[in-house]
This record gives sequence, structure tokens and C-alpha cells, in this order.
Amino acid sequence: MSFTLAIVGRPNVGKSTLFNRLVGKRLALVDDQPGVTRDLREGEARLGDLRFTVIDTAGLEEATDESLQGRMRKLTERAVGMADACLFVIDARAGVLPSDEIFAEILRRKSAHVILAANKAEGAASDAGVIESYALGLGEPVRISAEHGEGMGDLYAALAPLVEEAETRQIEEAAPETDVDVGEEDEETGPRVPTRAKPLQIAVVGRPNAGKSTLVNAILGEDRLLTGPEAGITRDAISVVLDWQGVPMRVFDTAGMRKKARVQDKVEKLSVGDALRAIKFAEVVVVLLDGQAPFETQDLKIADLAEREGRAVVVAVNKWDLEEDRQGKLKELKEEFARALPQIKGAPLVTVSALTGRGLDRLNEAVMSAYAVWNRRVSTAKLNRWLAGMLELHPPPAPGGRRIKLRYMTQVKTRPPGFVVMASNPEKLPESYRRYLVNGLREDFAMPGTPIRLTFRGQGDQNPFRTKKKKTPSRLRKHLGKGPLGG
Repeated sequence: MSFTLAIVGRPNVGKSTLFNRLVGKRLALVDDQPGVTRDLREGEARLGDLRFTVIDTAGLEEATDESLQGRMRKLTERAVGMADACLFVIDARAGVLPSDEIFAEILRRKSAHVILAANKAEGAASDAGVIESYALGLGEPVRISAEHGEGMGDLYAALAPLVEEAETRQIEEAAPETDVDVGEEDEETGPRVPTRAKPLQIAVVGRPNAGKSTLVNAILGEDRLLTGPEAGITRDAISVVLDWQGVPMRVFDTAGMRKKARVQDKVEKLSVGDALRAIKFAEVVVVLLDGQAPFETQDLKIADLAEREGRAVVVAVNKWDLEEDRQGKLKELKEEFARALPQIKGAPLVTVSALTGRGLDRLNEAVMSAYAVWNRRVSTAKLNRWLAGMLELHPPPAPGGRRIKLRYMTQVKTRPPGFVVMASNPEKLPESYRRYLVNGLREDFAMPGTPIRLTFRGQGDQNPFRTKKKKTPSRLRKHLGKGPLGG
């Protein structure tokens, strides 16, 4: 998609609602209170036959200093500079406010194409605001209602010429210079790289102020996400696509997750829900710890959640540049990791500094290693030879004097690795024996850290004739019928 549209405007005019309408999904968080959106969120928009990239931005603030509002404004201005066109949204019911006039002047200077949209324009109550908007000097406003989907045809008519112009320009720039006519049969488009079409999905999760957005910016090599000393800046789960050391990846920056009892604000609840969805869609989850206070209870809960969702887990300790006794601290971290998170025993533990960028190479190696283990498959022959050795070393228990028999084992899935063992009386097999086999799989087949799903199923080894009534042969029945008892 060659055309990029940035949706801008002051807070609470309905930008995120319009963004969700254009992409056809509830991607951006929406609430009645102003200032919910803080980061830039991109999506693939569909409007009729138009296909383009749309950017949801934070509400334009009048602050220009280094405060949170000032940093949000700089990020929005950067989106305006990146986009091919801007959709300037005003609240038709509230009318044109002084801040709208200020931002209209800024957009006239910074953007070549500005489309004025009067949102919340359903009903007669918005007529006065629509008429006022002509005074902004941005041409005729497009009356829309993002909530109810009204005015999308008028928005299509305003966008269509710009999208077609951008596509034509891109085709001309990409066309090779040649003196030979290339026939349709000779044209080579090349195979589509699968990893490009479906990049590796990574979610960066952790407590508030652990440095998640700073880490993603360090991986990107640019200040793409809003950062700062305040806790809880990130609200939406923002995804960015990049090639990290030659591997196409989609990295999700998520909101910090606090203890459930402390989450009272509605927007924070929505943010945590968005982070949980990012974990479910991810393939590798990077649990980012604050190096100054690692392995707190909430960190353990987050890591356990990723393991229960069946995701490959990498534990990264941030703010390592502030540590003085690094060797001693690293030894303590490894001991605490092994004690506190036995369910992901052997998962990669790396130290990074998101501020300076140190340790990012190790983090990349850990992510790729965890992803490879997550996709590992073991042949059935190797598994059953291994199972025989494990049974000989430590036989299963014999409840009631009858030993449980484990007859056959196979791998039924990957991502994460899942195994099935056919057994007699599997319901009587204790959890300790299952952990014994899982730990053996981790150690003997080099699957450290990844979640392993091991299921025991009852084998249909019962005698099929046990429940059937034994029939008397016909000749014997005839002979018995002639005797004194036969009657």
C-alpha cells in the first residue's frame, strides 16, 4: 500500500473510532475521556476499493515543552511529516475551538494535502459546527459519523484522487528503464518470501516503567514509540514491522501490567486486555524485567501467563548499565530464575540496556533460539527409545498392586511441542511422574525453556469379548434339549 493517511485533531474528536472504522477491527482503544491514544498506531485501511495505510495519532496538544503532552505532540507532528495526506478531524457538535484554528495553521504548513472531516455530524445539532469549519480555510468539510459509519462515501470521494495519484507515482518510480518491450509472459515478479508475508511475532511485556517502549525503539534504531520517566505511558499494544538482523519480525510494545487489585481505571483495564491479546497472538514473548527490582511477584505472574498460553519465553533484564557488580548480580539472577520459574526451566536469560542499546545482539540470538526450540519436532522412533530408557531408570508407580504401563509415545504438534503417551489407567498417574518425563524431554532433546504439553491417554487394550455373553454351540443346545432337564 503506497498511500499513507494520518488522522489528526485535538483530543476526543473521534480519531480512534474512525481508525477502527477504516481498518474494520477494534484495534485502537476507545473511551469517552480525552487523551486515551498516546502512540502512533498503523493499520491497513479498506474504503470501498481503496487500500491504504492509516495512522492513528495522539490528540494534538498546545504544549511544546518536554512534558508528556509535548512529547505526544512531537510524535504526532512526525506522523504528519511521514504521511502523504492528513485527515484533520474536528468535533462538529462542539464547533471550531481556538485550538482547532492553531492546528489548522500548522497542518497548512507541514502537509501538502489536508482533508477536513467534521465528525459526530449526524443530526441537525451539528449543522452549526459544520458551517463554522469553513472558516479554517481547508476547503469544504466532509461530514462523517465514525461511530455510525455515515459519510464514508463522501470520504471515499475525497481520498480516491489522492490514492490514485500516489499509486501512479509509485509505479512510475519503480518502473525499470529499458529499451525492450517486456511481454506479459516474460515478466518476472519473483516468489513472495513466506517470512515477509508472515513475520515472526514478538510481544514485549512486563511491569510499568520497565523500559519496554525504549527497548523497541532501540531495536528499531529510531524514536518510533513514546517514552519517558512516567510509568504507564503506553496504552495500546502497538506493533511495528522490521527486519531485525535479516529476519522479518513484528514486535508488539504492550502496556505495563500491574497487580489486578491496583487496576481500577477503565482505560488501564482496556490496556491490560490489549496486552493479553498481544501475548495470545505472539510466538515469542520477551518478559522484560527492571534490573533494579527483578523477579517481583508480578513479573512471575506475567512469565507464568506466557507459559500457560504456550508461547516461547525469553527473560530480559533491562537497565543493566546501572549495575555495578554485574557478575555477582548475574549469578543471583540465574539462581532466582531457576527457583522462581521452574515451569520455564532453561529459558534464555539475557541482560540488556535499552537506553544504550547494549545486549541487543544477545537478545536477538535468544529470541531466535527460543523460536527454534518452540518449533522442534522429535521422531516417534527416538521418542519411544527414550521412553523405554526412562521407564527402566524410574518405572511408573503401581497403585493397588497393578503397575501403570506406558506403551507408546508420539509428538502430535509443535508451537509449542505437544506429546501423547498411551497408558493404562492414565488417571492414576501422579503429577510428579509427568514432571519427571517433561524434565527428561527438556534435557535429552534440547528443549530448554519452551512450554511442553504432555498428555496421557488410556489405551484400548481391554478384551473386546469381556462384556459379551458367551453363546452355547447349537449342537450342544440340541443335545441338552433331549436330556431329562431339557424337557
